[in-house]
Amino acid sequence: MLNRIFPHPQLTAFLVVIWLLLVNNVTLGNVLLGVIFGVLIPGITQPFWPNRPRIAHPLKAVEYNLIVLGEIWVANVAVARIILFRSNAETHSTWIPVPLDLRSPEAITILAGTITMTPGTVSAMLSADARHLLVHCLHTDDPDAVRDEIKQRYERRLKEIFE
Repeated sequence: MLNRIFPHPQLTAFLVVIWLLLVNNVTLGNVLLGVIFGVLIPGITQPFWPNRPRIAHPLKAVEYNLIVLGEIWVANVAVARIILFRSNAETHSTWIPVPLDLRSPEAITILAGTITMTPGTVSAMLSADARHLLVHCLHTDDPDAVRDEIKQRYERRLKEIFE
């Protein structure tokens, strides 16, 4: 019964919080409207989520988000240095194929998004068999190290979270 009312409880809570942040005013009416949205939207979209992913370790998901935020900050500084202090001749951009151990489409999507959100790298293409991700790196002298860093820092953690 409770599962029918709250098919996606995390999404419901997320929508309520986002609604309250958008209206920027916490009143009983805004909280109730947020709860209504938080119940209706997941209920209406439930048929589109037939095999929704299960997050095995929610605390590891929080840890992953914090690591990604830190990485984005560090990468912003690194890209600023590259842009401000290096000439085009000194920049070694390259394409790096990253073999994937992940099988969950949601985990692969999060990995690709993480790579793209991190300044200096862009995920460009997923192979047809979903076993390789093509990543463009703005500057690197060692493409293998970048590939290993992506696999160790991001993919390993996503595998723990989703599989």
